[in-house]
Amino acid sequence: MIRRRALLALPVVPLATPAIAQAAPLRFAVGPFQPTAGDTRRAFAPFFAHLASALGRPHELAVTTDWAGIAVALGSGQTDCAWMGPWGYVLARARAGAEALATVLYQGRPTYHAIIIARPDLPIARFPEDARGRSISFADAGSTSGWLIPHHWFLTRGIDPRSFFRYRDGASHAANVISVASGQVDLATDFDRNLAAMIAAGRVRQGQVKTVWRSDPLPNDALAVRRDLDTGLSAAIAQAALAITEPDAARIMPPNYSGWVSATPETYAPIQAAGRALGRLSGA
Repeated sequence: MIRRRALLALPVVPLATPAIAQAAPLRFAVGPFQPTAGDTRRAFAPFFAHLASALGRPHELAVTTDWAGIAVALGSGQTDCAWMGPWGYVLARARAGAEALATVLYQGRPTYHAIIIARPDLPIARFPEDARGRSISFADAGSTSGWLIPHHWFLTRGIDPRSFFRYRDGASHAANVISVASGQVDLATDFDRNLAAMIAAGRVRQGQVKTVWRSDPLPNDALAVRRDLDTGLSAAIAQAALAITEPDAARIMPPNYSGWVSATPETYAPIQAAGRALGRLSGA
């Protein structure tokens, strides 16, 4: 079962013009992209403030405490629009008809990679064969790169990671990286963007971990809306996001994010396929 946790929701002060003050707040949400909810809020709040300002509306911003939580929030109507991971979006689409408006660009690219990292001293010439019996930490079951995609990759090779490794899951990506870097576990799942950001921020050093597996390209995060959101409002949100230029992004988005491109029904098809193969989706 995917754990469903409460949202950490703190309202952002609305812009103080009479017209905006009379409009209903837009309810935004964002997944746990940073090590703590406070870090995530500080990093992503300027983007949502920009969207709200472009639409002339006040807004509220909630930060979910796990990756599955944001799919729950969007699907249950607690949220109008969310910046969410690919698997969380696919879950919300399958269960509640959520719609992806756009896919984020990171350093100009709409894709990223899931990775598995290891302690640098481990003698792993062939993966996963040389890692059998080692301890491994997966992220929570709502994570694309930290749970879904590595589980699917092992499935295609006839491997059950729960018996092949000393397995645990449920950690954040940041906790996974730190656990490997500090020697608490042998291996852990992550994604390339997160590892690069943690190294750049000095949270870990380059030589404290090594990458032993890398996935095929995966679609980046989605900007998604709930199924019954007014179509005019959905179109306005999409227009405001797609209009963000690279210089705008440098000012209002977290480091290395450079804008948005339109999402299509095919964009998240690889994530849907992995979810179906693992029995996590039906008829999505």
